[in-house]
Amino acid sequence: MNVPVSAASLTAEEHASGMAAYFGAGERRALALGNRGPIRLDGSGKLHPEILAAYREHGFYVFQGAIGGQELADLRADIDLTLARAPVTPESTLDRDGNPALGQEFARPPYRFARPLSDPLGGTSRNKGRHPVKVAEPTPADDAPEWTIELLHGNLQLMDSCLRLYGHPGLLAACEAVLGDDFVPYNEVVFIKEPGLGPSVAWHQDGTTHWDAPDWDMDAHGFNFMAQLYPSTPGNGVWVLPGSHRLGRVDIRRLVAESGSEQIDGAVPLVCDSGDVIMTNRQLVHGSFANSSPDRRVTVNAGFFARRRVLGVTTELLSGEAVTFDEERVNERSRMISLGIDARRQLFPEEKSYVYRPGIGQEDRNRWSEETRQNIVKDYNLRDMYI
Repeated sequence: MNVPVSAASLTAEEHASGMAAYFGAGERRALALGNRGPIRLDGSGKLHPEILAAYREHGFYVFQGAIGGQELADLRADIDLTLARAPVTPESTLDRDGNPALGQEFARPPYRFARPLSDPLGGTSRNKGRHPVKVAEPTPADDAPEWTIELLHGNLQLMDSCLRLYGHPGLLAACEAVLGDDFVPYNEVVFIKEPGLGPSVAWHQDGTTHWDAPDWDMDAHGFNFMAQLYPSTPGNGVWVLPGSHRLGRVDIRRLVAESGSEQIDGAVPLVCDSGDVIMTNRQLVHGSFANSSPDRRVTVNAGFFARRRVLGVTTELLSGEAVTFDEERVNERSRMISLGIDARRQLFPEEKSYVYRPGIGQEDRNRWSEETRQNIVKDYNLRDMYI
């Protein structure tokens, strides 16, 4: 059966049961698209054109096995330690062991909380109203906590393993293929979807700045890498509407109404194994349902833009603050790419490093060290750029 958008008092079990047929059909469609495989580079280090073509057609590509076993283990360990040191509630300054919580040394709190299985964004004006339709909010189990952590901000200052992943040469080569060799960062977050607790992220499209630009195209608002530390399933993962990145602004209310529920017709889940990384266009219609499944999802996100889409642009952040991304801000924020490359080189010296063109000649300024941790990395995300 379809779960209606207005469904109330659903248990987690009823929610999972009601979504089962939709989940199965979506997974079959996803696996039939032909847009998954290992990172393939040609002799000059450029992304294979077949991968780029599949990405441009569907709006996403699954890079299978992009993260090796030891690196995956390091990422998981860092995530678990970061979560263990979290404040026990949004207002608390202590972790679960009664020690000072991590993050108080940063200008921007790294933890974002939500009510278990809730939809904090759908049907609200938050995020500039990008989530127009509320999705089902199952009732969590009686023993569920009052709050669950849904997001970590500022991965690169929280976890060294995330900084090293940021310098992954194959992923950065893919970034260059899509956005040009002077690409720049957006932000870095970790999505946490604990089983039976993870809240939904209602259907939306990312980006608010360039929809009406005369030179708008499918890459106008960039893309995200989504590194999966555990398998991504229909129940815990992100869903997308393939090809919608090429349509401009999409009427999501109409899509939901025509589909008869939040189970949008034609959407597919971003299913993959642990260690896979999904390259996802930010203009895709996408979202995720409350995680009423028994499976955990942890997604390490890193977003990128074409430099020309950011430099000199005046826009409003999601907070409503008006900003202009001048050359100093763009250049300073982009140093994190060079730092990630050097941090990775220090741990994996046998791996051929990616050469980031804006960082050429600046290598000595951008060496990964305890000094640069304090002088560049700490509070780097105050320079995040949003379009």
